[in-house]
Amino acid sequence: MIVSKEQLEEAISKAIEQAKPRKFVETVEMAVNLRNVDMRRPENRIDVIVTLPHGLGKPRKVGVFARGETALKAQEAGADVVLGPEDIDELAKNKREAKKLAKRIDFFIAEAPLMPEIGRKLGPILGPRGKMPQPIPPLADPKPMIEKLRKSVKIRTRDKPVFHAPIGKRDMEVEKLAENALEIIKVVENKYDNPSQVVKSIYVKTTMGPAVRVI
Repeated sequence: MIVSKEQLEEAISKAIEQAKPRKFVETVEMAVNLRNVDMRRPENRIDVIVTLPHGLGKPRKVGVFARGETALKAQEAGADVVLGPEDIDELAKNKREAKKLAKRIDFFIAEAPLMPEIGRKLGPILGPRGKMPQPIPPLADPKPMIEKLRKSVKIRTRDKPVFHAPIGKRDMEVEKLAENALEIIKVVENKYDNPSQVVKSIYVKTTMGPAVRVI
């Protein structure tokens, strides 16, 4: 184990104590710095969606590309936006709207048959932002995937050996924030053979507060 729950709880408590009160509820974030990993090699990079046991204190926004019954089920499940094939064409013509949508929505899912068209027409906008949809089978009920993504975060490294991730809101219980953080650390433990040699340091902080070192 790279770090214990107790170490995380101690650091998170300190980060919250040291942060000045704000007029909004700050997010608690963690930063994981890596070493001994060549990030120029794509196989060494992390690109994964993690479902947090306690969510983020606020549901993530989920968009669904679907037709017919699946689109109706997505609406019933409370998807933030439901888009059909005609919307894909409209967004392809209006890059500004497509970029606004990609910024507003945290995760997308799509019926598998629509994926090639989405990739061709919207891939240049969604891909670089890490927003390409998760495919679901035709006529599948999107509700379970929507509910899972509402509690999820995306972990993505590029060419630098560091990643940042939100672990919840400042007003959540410290124990729950620590358990969310442990779920993110599991990504590193599962990705690399020697995780304790790969993690250089871990910090936690509130949105505008000072960073506190965990290890």
